[in-house]
Amino acid sequence: MVGVTESARHTRGYSLLIALAIAIAGLCYSSWLLEFVLPIDTDPVNNFLSELDAEGKPYREVFGTADKVVGLLLIPAALGGLLVFRRRRLTTIGWTALLCFGASTIADALLPLHDCDPGDSTCGGDSGLFPQLHQPHALTSTLAVTSIAVAAFAFSAAAYRYHRWRILREFGLAVLILGSAATIWMMVADNLSGSYALGIAQRIQVGTMSLWLLALATAVLIEAHEWTT
Repeated sequence: MVGVTESARHTRGYSLLIALAIAIAGLCYSSWLLEFVLPIDTDPVNNFLSELDAEGKPYREVFGTADKVVGLLLIPAALGGLLVFRRRRLTTIGWTALLCFGASTIADALLPLHDCDPGDSTCGGDSGLFPQLHQPHALTSTLAVTSIAVAAFAFSAAAYRYHRWRILREFGLAVLILGSAATIWMMVADNLSGSYALGIAQRIQVGTMSLWLLALATAVLIEAHEWTT
């Protein structure tokens, strides 16, 4: 009995650390909101968030550091989720995808955008509305978005299949639907002539990522027993 109690105490402690790491990561991933506070010349309607920490930008270190912190927190948090909580197929996929998201976010910060001159072959030349999409940064960003999407869908599916984690079933799912709508908006609009407020679409997309991370952190903290049984 004493051994069981001690084990439960350790699990609660680990759950708190995992939840705290995910919550801080979620807050750091919303560092883009500082564009409305810092003296930055941006166009939130049309500019991508990656331009905030592009090479040569005045506050690049602020946004780049925030992204690195996100990755450095989520990688151990995801590993903790895999090691501490009960293994289920869908949650294992979710934690693994979250780990990949953390790694991709660090890569995102280490491979920032650079200015594209007309005719620059490394930027895709004159093709497309956003030649920056041809840079390595586009690959890391795509990996990051794909990873957290897989994580969100996996945990949402797990919440319904295993009848657990009400926060993820309700609030988490609502955030996931909103983020998916913003992603579809971006994918469709990017293939049409005109801008179609892609900057707003991406800010909604990234904002929902932060909210979903906070929902996951809350689920881990408040419903910790449901992760271990």
